[in-house]
Amino acid sequence: MFRFAGFHLTLFEQEIVIPAMIIFIVGAAIIALMIYYQLTQKRVRSASIKYSDLKIVKRSARTGRSRFRFILTVFRIAAVALLIVAFARPQAGTENREVSSEGIDIMLALDVSGSMKAEDFKPQNRLYVAKEEIKKFVSKRISDRIGLVIFSASSFTQCPLTLDYGVLLTFLDQVKFGMIKDGTAIGMALANGINRLRESPSKSKVIVLLTDGVNNAGQIDPLTAAGIAKTMGVKIYTIGVGKPGNAMYPVDDPIFGKRYVYMPNEIDEEVLTEIANKTGGKYFRARSRDELSEIYDEIDKMERTEIKVKEYVQYRELFILFVYLGLALLVLEILLSQTIFRKIP
Repeated sequence: MFRFAGFHLTLFEQEIVIPAMIIFIVGAAIIALMIYYQLTQKRVRSASIKYSDLKIVKRSARTGRSRFRFILTVFRIAAVALLIVAFARPQAGTENREVSSEGIDIMLALDVSGSMKAEDFKPQNRLYVAKEEIKKFVSKRISDRIGLVIFSASSFTQCPLTLDYGVLLTFLDQVKFGMIKDGTAIGMALANGINRLRESPSKSKVIVLLTDGVNNAGQIDPLTAAGIAKTMGVKIYTIGVGKPGNAMYPVDDPIFGKRYVYMPNEIDEEVLTEIANKTGGKYFRARSRDELSEIYDEIDKMERTEIKVKEYVQYRELFILFVYLGLALLVLEILLSQTIFRKIP
């Protein structure tokens, strides 16, 4: 980091600071006047010799040294410019940042049941779209531990809580249909996520559950799991995905091959809403890919990590370098004017 600190002057035990901008303005005016004077001054002869005939003077050529006498003016102006910069007190600093944050632990619960094959989020099915939006959500987090639970007729942890988002996304890419027997065990998914958050030291613990069905499997009731989550300080956001009405489902027919059938879209919104409200979360309904993207954006904004940043800047003075250069040019200009470029009447 580079800056100009200005000129500091102590007068009658009071420090007076002249800003660098004022020094630059005054200095620029001085240099401009010096250049104007050099360009417009009339050459005054220090001595004169009378000649009876001026042809002798006209025939005399300028010496090589006289052609380069302008260097003295250049040295003088450059020296003044360097001293002006020195008065502005240039400094170079090294910036150090101390970042402290308290991360959030987030378990993502993803439904992988057969109903997620519905292609009402064209041109892809619900599971594909959900995975893509989860990737976007993860990419926006900074210092939060995130894990992944998948569920169908039962539930298991696909990825434990981790700060290595690359590993998490790799496990997410491996999620596919058929990993678990078909069904919808919402209570089991919540219990699995709560178990992963049980020993978490984080003050903020969150489960984001995405499903498109009704709880019809598992040994734990969803509302019972929600009560446990409330007791343990776990907040649950629930997302119901799917367009209202019927949705097209692909079916593999051994005779006719792949074909589509219409099936009703059943989401237990009442239970999902109660789960969220009981734990201090919120229920969302995603009827399209855009809505699902907005939902994850909203959750991302609601659950943000508080980051405290302290900046430390250590400056070192550079003005002495400009002083030395300026004085060196002044001394050089004086020496040259009294030796090589000395005027002899």
